[in-house]
Amino acid sequence: MKTLVVLVLWALAAVCLSSGVFVERDQASTVVSQKRSGSLSLTQLESLREVCEAHLACEDMMDTAGIIAAYTAYYGPIPY
Repeated sequence: MKTLVVLVLWALAAVCLSSGVFVERDQASTVVSQKRSGSLSLTQLESLREVCEAHLACEDMMDTAGIIAAYTAYYGPIPY
């Protein structure tokens, strides 16, 4: 029984390593630092969302890249 558990864990680890589930350290730190830098309140984010929804391309980008990236790409720096 122990052998079966060990074999299953090894197979799971092999699948995870081969399929790219894990990311490199520099990529992970970039994502974490981007999430930490978001100091906008929910009201401010909703305001950005409303402005971006008025522009179809901005709205599409907002769905894939996020509110802040879409707003910045189409309207420039965030005013607050």
